[in-house]
Amino acid sequence: MVTIRLHDSKTRTKVNFVPLDAGNVRVYVCGPTVYDRAHLGNARPVVVFDTLFRLLRQVYGADHVTYVRNFTDIDDKINAEALRRHQAGVPGTLEELIAARTEETIAWYHEDTAALGAMVPTHQPRATDYVGQMIAMTADLIAKGHAYAVEGHVLFRVRSYAGYGALSGRSVDDMIAGARVEVAPFKEDPMDFVLWKPSDDTLPGWPSPWGRGRPGWHVECSAMAAELLGVSFDIHGGGLDLQFPHHENELAQSSCAHPGQGFAQVWMHNEMLLVDGRKMSKSLGNFFTVRDLLDEGMPGEVIRAALLLSHYRDPMDFGPARRAEALAVVADMAMTLGMDGAQTLATLGQGTPLPEVVAALADDLATPEALRLLNRRALTDRYGAQGVIERLEDILASQRLLGFDLQASRTAEDQARITDRARGHIFQAVREAAEIEEFARQIEEARKARDFMRADRLRAALTMAGAQVNIGREGVSILRLPGFDASRLEDEA
Repeated sequence: MVTIRLHDSKTRTKVNFVPLDAGNVRVYVCGPTVYDRAHLGNARPVVVFDTLFRLLRQVYGADHVTYVRNFTDIDDKINAEALRRHQAGVPGTLEELIAARTEETIAWYHEDTAALGAMVPTHQPRATDYVGQMIAMTADLIAKGHAYAVEGHVLFRVRSYAGYGALSGRSVDDMIAGARVEVAPFKEDPMDFVLWKPSDDTLPGWPSPWGRGRPGWHVECSAMAAELLGVSFDIHGGGLDLQFPHHENELAQSSCAHPGQGFAQVWMHNEMLLVDGRKMSKSLGNFFTVRDLLDEGMPGEVIRAALLLSHYRDPMDFGPARRAEALAVVADMAMTLGMDGAQTLATLGQGTPLPEVVAALADDLATPEALRLLNRRALTDRYGAQGVIERLEDILASQRLLGFDLQASRTAEDQARITDRARGHIFQAVREAAEIEEFARQIEEARKARDFMRADRLRAALTMAGAQVNIGREGVSILRLPGFDASRLEDEA
């Protein structure tokens, strides 16, 4: 069996991954707070941990991996958005507006993550469905002396857990200065954090031993993870911004609730995303949601490639250069599938992922190296042109292991037709492809008539629409790249 090595954020070392139970590998990843569209930074952990999910399924078997990614649907931002709508005159009670907003946002999230090629996790729990477990965990922490109730709040005693700070690598005293903590007069210690807080009539709430209220953010994930994966599981993941305080607090309260169980065995954190060298910000005009990019015509598979071209533990810059690089990577992978012609492309089955691609992913998700190994030139250098053709089904399986399903893409179809034409075989093209072939014929005719102005105009129009035009001794060939927009050619048709 392949040995997977992962960087453990807690020990700050790369470790051999040994699951607690190879028959049920368990992963928990902190999901979104559902008050608005997922932005590009939210997309990075989606793609990173989807790739991990695929790797674990490949190594241990699809039926032997349980992946949980939650929805936080109890949050002050959600409440504030619902209150804003209520004050703006949107009909419905505040509770109804909160429910409507979370349903709407979860539906958006599913649409956007599907566009990125992400698989659906095994479980997608909503915090509102596990409030009972959160109350029980909070009461248990009070009984064990790790939490205290005051003025309708319940707070966790940070100094009752000697290991606090091990995950983020800081001592409690060092964290107090400038820490992101809520200052309140009823706290025994500035670092103590909320497990339960009271709700007034304008806020959602549940009955509890401490009065009507709602859970704190940190206890939500601990309770859902324990309920769905057990008190000990294999991997806990999320963005680096969650390492402190969220994950530090999760680890503390879970370790105190279940002494000696260890909670997560390995912690993984993806680095942050920049745009043009700066943190995303609406004020800077460099803030993008996934939907913004999709609506601009950037295909989901290109967004995915852009995210995977950087190692998950490295900061990445989503600027114009990265977009262009990602487009080239996706087009290259699609063109590889068309190297053996249209008939073969249509009947191409899925083989077994190439061992070197699996090995790259098993080395702490080295996705840049995995993508490099699937480059056509790298494949040809390694196997020869005929060797690549003989391995197309394994190459397709390798691409799918990385989350790319390009067999039916227009780029792959065009490359297959170009390959066939070079061999003297012409197959009937579907409507849009036939229209592209007509553009190729018009360019050839214009060049033969020495009407280079018309030929250049047609070529420019195709390029603007997102196609690659090649003119060589064998004539004109047109390759529709990912994101090709045929509507831009209507004036030239």
